[in-house]
Amino acid sequence: MAKKLMVNDTEITIISVNERDYISLTDMLKAKDGEFFISSWLRNRNTLEFLGVWEQIHNPDFNYAEFDIIKSQAGLNSFRISVKELVDRTNAIGLKATAGRYGGTYAYKDIAFEFGMWISPQFKIYLIKEFDRLKEEELAQLGWDIKRNLAKINYRVHTGAVAKNLIPPELTAKQRSYVYADEADLLNMALFGITAKQWRDKNPDLSGNMRDYANVSQLVCLSNLESLNAVFINEGMPQAERLTKLNAVAINQMRILVEDDRVKRLPKSKEKPDR
Repeated sequence: MAKKLMVNDTEITIISVNERDYISLTDMLKAKDGEFFISSWLRNRNTLEFLGVWEQIHNPDFNYAEFDIIKSQAGLNSFRISVKELVDRTNAIGLKATAGRYGGTYAYKDIAFEFGMWISPQFKIYLIKEFDRLKEEELAQLGWDIKRNLAKINYRVHTGAVAKNLIPPELTAKQRSYVYADEADLLNMALFGITAKQWRDKNPDLSGNMRDYANVSQLVCLSNLESLNAVFINEGMPQAERLTKLNAVAINQMRILVEDDRVKRLPKSKEKPDR
Protein backbone atom coordinates (compact mmCIF):
# COMPACT_ATOMS: atom_id res chain seq x y z
CA MET A 1 0.00 0.00 0.00
CA ALA A 2 1.34 3.40 -1.01
CA LYS A 3 1.54 6.36 1.36
CA LYS A 4 1.48 10.04 0.50
CA LEU A 5 3.42 13.10 1.63
CA MET A 6 2.58 16.70 0.82
CA VAL A 7 5.71 18.82 0.44
CA ASN A 8 5.36 22.43 -0.72
CA ASP A 9 2.04 21.61 -2.45
CA THR A 10 3.59 18.62 -4.21
CA GLU A 11 2.09 15.20 -3.50
CA ILE A 12 4.79 12.56 -3.17
CA THR A 13 4.22 8.82 -3.13
CA ILE A 14 6.04 6.42 -0.82
CA ILE A 15 6.03 2.67 -1.40
CA SER A 16 7.42 -0.14 0.73
CA VAL A 17 9.87 -2.64 -0.80
CA ASN A 18 11.28 -5.38 1.44
CA GLU A 19 10.20 -3.35 4.49
CA ARG A 20 12.09 -0.28 3.25
CA ASP A 21 10.47 3.03 2.32
CA TYR A 22 11.14 4.28 -1.20
CA ILE A 23 10.18 7.84 -2.10
CA SER A 24 9.06 8.80 -5.61
CA LEU A 25 11.68 10.90 -7.39
CA THR A 26 9.22 11.21 -10.27
CA ASP A 27 6.77 13.03 -7.97
CA MET A 28 9.53 15.13 -6.44
CA LEU A 29 10.64 16.30 -9.89
CA LYS A 30 7.30 18.11 -10.30
CA ALA A 31 8.49 20.64 -7.71
CA LYS A 32 11.53 21.67 -9.78
CA ASP A 33 11.14 24.67 -12.03
CA GLY A 34 11.82 24.09 -15.71
CA GLU A 35 12.18 20.88 -17.67
CA PHE A 36 14.54 18.45 -15.99
CA PHE A 37 14.98 14.69 -15.96
CA ILE A 38 16.21 12.22 -13.39
CA SER A 39 18.79 11.07 -15.94
CA SER A 40 20.29 14.58 -15.78
CA TRP A 41 20.79 14.14 -12.03
CA LEU A 42 22.41 10.75 -12.61
CA ARG A 43 24.94 12.26 -15.02
CA ASN A 44 26.46 14.31 -12.21
CA ARG A 45 29.68 12.83 -10.85
CA ASN A 46 28.86 13.89 -7.28
CA THR A 47 25.54 12.03 -7.56
CA LEU A 48 27.27 8.88 -8.72
CA GLU A 49 29.87 9.08 -5.97
CA PHE A 50 27.13 9.44 -3.37
CA LEU A 51 25.21 6.46 -4.80
CA GLY A 52 28.36 4.38 -4.86
CA VAL A 53 29.15 5.06 -1.20
CA TRP A 54 25.54 4.36 -0.20
CA GLU A 55 25.50 1.03 -2.04
CA GLN A 56 28.87 0.07 -0.57
CA ILE A 57 27.46 0.52 2.95
CA HIS A 58 24.04 -1.07 2.41
CA ASN A 59 24.41 -3.55 -0.46
CA PRO A 60 26.79 -6.54 -0.16
CA ASP A 61 25.91 -7.64 -3.72
CA PHE A 62 26.78 -4.33 -5.36
CA ASN A 63 28.87 -4.68 -8.54
CA TYR A 64 31.73 -2.27 -7.83
CA ALA A 65 33.66 -3.10 -11.00
CA GLU A 66 30.75 -2.24 -13.27
CA PHE A 67 29.97 0.85 -11.22
CA ASP A 68 33.56 2.12 -11.60
CA ILE A 69 33.18 1.86 -15.38
CA ILE A 70 30.01 3.93 -15.23
CA LYS A 71 31.52 6.51 -12.89
CA SER A 72 34.58 6.93 -15.12
CA GLN A 73 32.29 8.18 -17.91
CA ALA A 74 30.65 10.86 -15.76
CA GLY A 75 31.24 14.34 -17.12
CA LEU A 76 31.51 13.29 -20.74
CA ASN A 77 29.01 14.98 -23.06
CA SER A 78 28.04 11.61 -24.45
CA PHE A 79 27.37 10.08 -21.02
CA ARG A 80 23.76 9.08 -20.41
CA ILE A 81 22.38 6.45 -18.06
CA SER A 82 18.90 5.58 -16.85
CA VAL A 83 17.92 4.25 -13.43
CA LYS A 84 16.98 0.90 -14.96
CA GLU A 85 20.36 0.57 -16.68
CA LEU A 86 22.22 1.55 -13.51
CA VAL A 87 20.31 -1.02 -11.46
CA ASP A 88 20.70 -3.76 -14.07
CA ARG A 89 24.43 -3.24 -14.49
CA THR A 90 25.40 -2.76 -10.83
CA ASN A 91 22.67 -4.62 -8.92
CA ALA A 92 21.94 -1.39 -7.01
CA ILE A 93 19.16 -1.45 -4.43
CA GLY A 94 18.91 2.23 -3.53
CA LEU A 95 16.97 3.13 -6.69
CA LYS A 96 13.89 1.46 -8.19
CA ALA A 97 12.23 1.89 -11.57
CA THR A 98 8.68 0.55 -11.28
CA ALA A 99 5.68 0.14 -13.55
CA GLY A 100 1.99 -0.16 -12.78
CA ARG A 101 -0.32 2.00 -10.70
CA TYR A 102 2.50 3.62 -8.73
CA GLY A 103 5.00 3.52 -11.56
CA GLY A 104 8.01 5.79 -11.74
CA THR A 105 11.47 6.16 -10.24
CA TYR A 106 11.80 5.63 -6.50
CA ALA A 107 14.75 5.99 -4.14
CA TYR A 108 15.49 4.90 -0.61
CA LYS A 109 14.97 7.79 1.79
CA ASP A 110 18.68 8.71 2.14
CA ILE A 111 19.00 9.01 -1.63
CA ALA A 112 15.64 10.75 -1.98
CA PHE A 113 16.78 13.38 0.53
CA GLU A 114 19.92 13.92 -1.54
CA PHE A 115 17.76 14.28 -4.66
CA GLY A 116 15.66 16.80 -2.72
CA MET A 117 18.73 19.03 -2.44
CA TRP A 118 18.89 19.02 -6.25
CA ILE A 119 15.30 20.34 -6.27
CA SER A 120 16.19 23.02 -3.70
CA PRO A 121 17.59 23.24 -0.14
CA GLN A 122 14.17 24.36 1.10
CA PHE A 123 12.46 21.40 -0.55
CA LYS A 124 14.92 18.97 1.05
CA ILE A 125 14.30 20.39 4.52
CA TYR A 126 10.52 20.19 4.16
CA LEU A 127 10.75 16.69 2.71
CA ILE A 128 12.74 15.46 5.72
CA LYS A 129 10.34 17.21 8.08
CA GLU A 130 7.25 15.64 6.49
CA PHE A 131 8.87 12.20 6.31
CA ASP A 132 9.79 12.35 10.00
CA ARG A 133 6.23 13.38 10.84
CA LEU A 134 4.89 10.38 8.92
CA LYS A 135 7.23 8.02 10.76
CA GLU A 136 6.18 9.44 14.13
CA GLU A 137 2.52 8.87 13.25
CA GLU A 138 3.24 5.31 12.15
CA LEU A 139 5.18 4.62 15.35
CA ALA A 140 2.36 6.00 17.46
CA GLN A 141 -0.16 3.83 15.61
CA LEU A 142 2.06 0.77 15.97
CA GLY A 143 2.47 1.35 19.68
CA TRP A 144 -1.27 1.77 20.09
CA ASP A 145 -2.03 -1.37 18.05
CA ILE A 146 0.34 -3.42 20.22
CA LYS A 147 -1.26 -2.17 23.45
CA ARG A 148 -4.77 -2.54 22.07
CA ASN A 149 -4.23 -6.10 20.82
CA LEU A 150 -2.48 -7.15 24.05
CA ALA A 151 -5.37 -5.69 26.05
CA LYS A 152 -7.91 -7.54 23.88
CA ILE A 153 -6.11 -10.87 24.30
CA ASN A 154 -5.77 -10.58 28.07
CA TYR A 155 -9.33 -9.26 28.32
CA ARG A 156 -10.59 -12.44 26.65
CA VAL A 157 -8.44 -14.56 28.95
CA HIS A 158 -9.86 -12.71 31.95
CA THR A 159 -13.52 -12.86 30.92
CA GLY A 160 -13.08 -16.51 29.94
CA ALA A 161 -11.90 -17.35 33.44
CA VAL A 162 -14.80 -15.39 34.94
CA ALA A 163 -17.34 -17.16 32.73
CA LYS A 164 -15.92 -20.60 33.46
CA ASN A 165 -15.51 -20.29 37.22
CA LEU A 166 -17.73 -17.53 38.58
CA ILE A 167 -20.93 -17.51 36.50
CA PRO A 168 -23.50 -20.26 37.09
CA PRO A 169 -25.28 -21.30 33.87
CA GLU A 170 -28.72 -20.38 35.29
CA LEU A 171 -27.90 -16.66 35.53
CA THR A 172 -29.58 -14.25 33.15
CA ALA A 173 -27.58 -12.07 30.77
CA LYS A 174 -28.10 -9.08 33.04
CA GLN A 175 -26.91 -11.01 36.08
CA ARG A 176 -23.84 -12.21 34.18
CA SER A 177 -23.00 -8.61 33.26
CA TYR A 178 -22.96 -7.76 36.98
CA VAL A 179 -20.38 -10.49 37.61
CA TYR A 180 -18.15 -9.24 34.78
CA ALA A 181 -18.46 -5.65 36.05
CA ASP A 182 -17.65 -6.77 39.57
CA GLU A 183 -14.43 -8.45 38.41
CA ALA A 184 -13.53 -5.43 36.28
CA ASP A 185 -13.92 -3.27 39.37
CA LEU A 186 -11.68 -5.66 41.27
CA LEU A 187 -8.91 -4.76 38.82
CA ASN A 188 -9.83 -1.08 39.02
CA MET A 189 -9.53 -1.18 42.80
CA ALA A 190 -6.23 -3.07 42.65
CA LEU A 191 -4.66 -0.59 40.24
CA PHE A 192 -6.51 2.71 40.59
CA GLY A 193 -7.92 2.33 44.12
CA ILE A 194 -11.39 3.31 42.91
CA THR A 195 -14.40 1.66 41.25
CA ALA A 196 -15.81 2.66 37.87
CA LYS A 197 -18.85 4.26 39.50
CA GLN A 198 -16.73 6.22 41.96
CA TRP A 199 -14.62 7.52 39.07
CA ARG A 200 -17.71 8.58 37.10
CA ASP A 201 -19.13 10.34 40.16
CA LYS A 202 -15.85 12.26 40.56
CA ASN A 203 -15.59 13.10 36.84
CA PRO A 204 -19.11 13.83 35.58
CA ASP A 205 -17.83 16.00 32.72
CA LEU A 206 -15.55 13.32 31.23
CA SER A 207 -16.76 10.76 28.70
CA GLY A 208 -15.73 7.10 28.72
CA ASN A 209 -14.19 5.46 31.76
CA MET A 210 -11.02 5.68 33.82
CA ARG A 211 -9.19 3.23 31.58
CA ASP A 212 -9.64 5.62 28.65
CA TYR A 213 -7.50 8.12 30.57
CA ALA A 214 -4.87 5.69 31.84
CA ASN A 215 -1.22 6.31 30.93
CA VAL A 216 1.05 3.79 29.21
CA SER A 217 2.43 2.33 32.46
CA GLN A 218 -1.08 1.84 33.85
CA LEU A 219 -2.27 0.13 30.66
CA VAL A 220 0.68 -2.26 30.72
CA CYS A 221 0.08 -3.05 34.39
CA LEU A 222 -3.67 -3.49 33.86
CA SER A 223 -3.05 -5.99 31.08
CA ASN A 224 -0.77 -7.95 33.39
CA LEU A 225 -3.35 -7.88 36.20
CA GLU A 226 -6.05 -9.24 33.89
CA SER A 227 -3.89 -12.23 33.03
CA LEU A 228 -2.89 -12.79 36.65
CA ASN A 229 -6.45 -12.51 37.96
CA ALA A 230 -7.53 -15.14 35.44
CA VAL A 231 -4.94 -17.51 36.95
CA PHE A 232 -6.16 -16.75 40.49
CA ILE A 233 -9.79 -17.34 39.46
CA ASN A 234 -8.94 -20.68 37.87
CA GLU A 235 -7.18 -21.66 41.11
CA GLY A 236 -10.35 -20.92 43.08
CA MET A 237 -8.85 -18.08 45.12
CA PRO A 238 -11.46 -15.97 46.98
CA GLN A 239 -12.05 -12.45 45.66
CA ALA A 240 -10.83 -10.68 48.81
CA GLU A 241 -7.53 -12.57 48.67
CA ARG A 242 -7.20 -11.87 44.96
CA LEU A 243 -7.67 -8.15 45.56
CA THR A 244 -4.89 -8.12 48.17
CA LYS A 245 -2.48 -9.99 45.91
CA LEU A 246 -3.34 -7.97 42.80
CA ASN A 247 -2.91 -4.69 44.65
CA ALA A 248 0.54 -5.75 45.84
CA VAL A 249 1.48 -6.74 42.29
CA ALA A 250 0.15 -3.44 40.92
CA ILE A 251 2.16 -1.39 43.42
CA ASN A 252 5.34 -3.28 42.60
CA GLN A 253 4.86 -3.22 38.81
CA MET A 254 3.92 0.46 38.69
CA ARG A 255 7.04 1.34 40.65
CA ILE A 256 9.15 -0.53 38.08
CA LEU A 257 7.27 0.72 35.02
CA VAL A 258 7.34 4.36 36.07
CA GLU A 259 11.12 4.18 36.51
CA ASP A 260 11.70 2.38 33.17
CA ASP A 261 12.72 4.87 30.46
CA ARG A 262 11.69 2.39 27.74
CA VAL A 263 8.09 2.52 28.92
CA LYS A 264 8.23 6.32 29.05
CA ARG A 265 9.27 6.36 25.39
CA LEU A 266 6.33 4.23 24.25
CA PRO A 267 4.07 6.33 22.02
CA LYS A 268 0.90 7.60 23.64
CA SER A 269 -2.41 6.85 22.01
CA LYS A 270 -4.47 9.57 20.43
CA GLU A 271 -7.47 7.26 20.42
CA LYS A 272 -9.56 5.70 23.14
CA PRO A 273 -9.59 1.96 23.72
CA ASP A 274 -12.60 0.15 22.34
CA ARG A 275 -13.76 -1.29 25.60
